[in-house]
Amino acid sequence: MAEQKLSYQDSFRRYEKKFLLDTDQYQSFLSYLKETASVDQYGLSVIHNIYYDTPSWYLVRRSLEGPVYKEKLRLRTYGQPDDSTIAFIEIKKKFKDIVYKRRIAMPYPDACRYLRTGIRERFKDYSSEQIAREIDWFLSSHPGIRPSMVICYDRVAWAGKADPEFRVTFDAGIRYRIKDLYLRMGSDGISLLTPKQVLMEIKIPEAMPLVTARALDRSGIRMTSYSKYGMGFRSMQKMVCEPAFNEEARADHILFAGS
Repeated sequence: MAEQKLSYQDSFRRYEKKFLLDTDQYQSFLSYLKETASVDQYGLSVIHNIYYDTPSWYLVRRSLEGPVYKEKLRLRTYGQPDDSTIAFIEIKKKFKDIVYKRRIAMPYPDACRYLRTGIRERFKDYSSEQIAREIDWFLSSHPGIRPSMVICYDRVAWAGKADPEFRVTFDAGIRYRIKDLYLRMGSDGISLLTPKQVLMEIKIPEAMPLVTARALDRSGIRMTSYSKYGMGFRSMQKMVCEPAFNEEARADHILFAGS
């Protein structure tokens, strides 16, 4: 099914600035945003992701060290998938604060099969085939790579009225799990944010617009470093090491961390 015609952007190069907001900061910045942007056509979406890693969790450990260059591989669907759902396999790379994201699309069962076996159909369009070859290389260069963590969240995305490349996303209810690593199992997981927190990302092709920087300052919002996968991994480590954590749950975490 790799030859299926789809309309989507397959490559991104941009800066992604992250901010962890409380309720007051969110409402304050939203007042500014409503003047310059609007909610995209999808409205509220539940984003489902599976992150892939080696048995030693090399990719997330490397990322948390803060290297100049880092990369990750994930499978994403918008909403809980079924056999007809289009899924995106994405390679996300970051070099010196610039994020590069490249992705291909195929039906969810085909995407799972490809990531499990490395076998896929050839894409007819040049761009998709080139990205698929990058994914082929990624899979082959990380022995034992497998599903490691499901991360889901409730997202509302905004796009600039004058400049659609100016995008702002708000992610609430970020949760993760390391069991039932299938997106068809729903979006349940362990919470990474409090109910009053929301993660905002501003995605821009170049420098932050001055008017946006001023709106952030008025709202008392400061940039932060936040990786959903990294935070999920740290939460998992804390639960494994927590003395009060019950032994049955501890065994489950150790089993999946080493599988």
